[in-house]
Amino acid sequence: MVRRILALLCVIGLAFGIALAKVNINTASQAELAALNGVGDQRAAAIIEYREQNGPFQKPEDITRVKGIGKSTFERNKDSITVE
Repeated sequence: MVRRILALLCVIGLAFGIALAKVNINTASQAELAALNGVGDQRAAAIIEYREQNGPFQKPEDITRVKGIGKSTFERNKDSITVE
């Protein structure tokens, strides 16, 4: 229970940080990715697994190549992500 509360507080804190700065999907941690709108822990893990197996994303919309990340998820987050 305590672990879930701490995780929730972490996600809330990251959500406020995301509003101020873009998330580099090539270097972001699982927690940073999970804080994106509609992503969550499982999809964040899938993003990390994809970039480890296929190399860095070349453009933000390449995130739609990850299973579970569709165009609608990209559209909700396109102003919050980058591939520096």
